[in-house]
Amino acid sequence: MITETTLNPQIEEGWKKALMEEFGAEYMKELKKKLAEELESGVIVYPPPKQIFNAFNLTPFDKVKVVILGQDPYHGKGQAHGLSFSVPDGVNPPPSLVNIFKEIESDLAVKPPKTKNGNLESWAKQGVLLLNAILTVRASSPASHRDLGWEKLTNAAIKALSDKRENIVFLLWGKFAQEKESLIDARKHLVLKAPHPSPYSANSGFFGSKHFSKTNDYLFKTGQMPIEWTMF
Repeated sequence: MITETTLNPQIEEGWKKALMEEFGAEYMKELKKKLAEELESGVIVYPPPKQIFNAFNLTPFDKVKVVILGQDPYHGKGQAHGLSFSVPDGVNPPPSLVNIFKEIESDLAVKPPKTKNGNLESWAKQGVLLLNAILTVRASSPASHRDLGWEKLTNAAIKALSDKRENIVFLLWGKFAQEKESLIDARKHLVLKAPHPSPYSANSGFFGSKHFSKTNDYLFKTGQMPIEWTMF
């Protein structure tokens, strides 16, 4: 049986502290209630409940160096595991992720993975917060959980990073992500913008943006370890 308790966040302590007010807010209670009702009625929702907060748990609040913002999880079976643009081991990288790998190869001369490897957990563990603005989705129904309440939580997460941390790189790809720019204090952080890596827009400026080398240059200049963007 799925209950609201099933959906209680098991979340890293730094994030729990930063988002405490949000988790106690009325909109979160309503969100959990609606999600529990959907799951109980047999609606398939991705990712599985235990992976909804993967981005927060793999990248602790105090360790975030880079934020890559996505819109909502992949809606195909077995693709979503709580990290924006990432898929689990053994799953073919979706087109946007393939284009991300192409830009990394062009920018840093790093070859993309030869096998089915689109799992970006290694990035997350280095401090890359792979955050979707919307944390759940119905199967085969993109953006189906828009306005459920997740945007309030993830906006609060972005603002908390901006307010309480310094020298984070925010990678805003596409119009949706760039709408979050107002939450970020550009005097304290680096904001890099480009079109979305989707096949529909990657040729409009995502390719050639060199965001990965620019990110590492900034991290180095601010006394932080650059990200190892290679994929194994």
